[in-house]
Amino acid sequence: MIHRYSLKVRSYELDGNNHVNNANYLNYLEAARISFFEDAGINYKYFYNEGYRLFVTKICINYKIPAEVNDELVIETKPVKKRKASGVFRQTFFRNETEICSADVTWVCVDATGKPVPLPEEFDKKELAP
Repeated sequence: MIHRYSLKVRSYELDGNNHVNNANYLNYLEAARISFFEDAGINYKYFYNEGYRLFVTKICINYKIPAEVNDELVIETKPVKKRKASGVFRQTFFRNETEICSADVTWVCVDATGKPVPLPEEFDKKELAP
């Protein structure tokens, strides 16, 4: 499943060069992943209430060109790797048709103690498969 999430860059997200501050890309990535899970039918609140968490263990970001205030960005999220308890998403930012940034995000499912565990069957959706 390829999921698309749109946002508009706000002025307070900029750095001294009037580009989106690098740290804000992490927030954008998280918002897009949560939207992906919602559209895949995975209710985060229920998931957490059942004692599970999805931890990000690694993010590798490749910045190509800067985003600036009022830019309309689209983040495409797609699974590129899936295991029993973990996976990798590729998240790509576009301004119009131009790719401005991409990230590979590795995640793992853990229980309430932080121990890696397989995704429970009810949350192991086909949309998570590459």
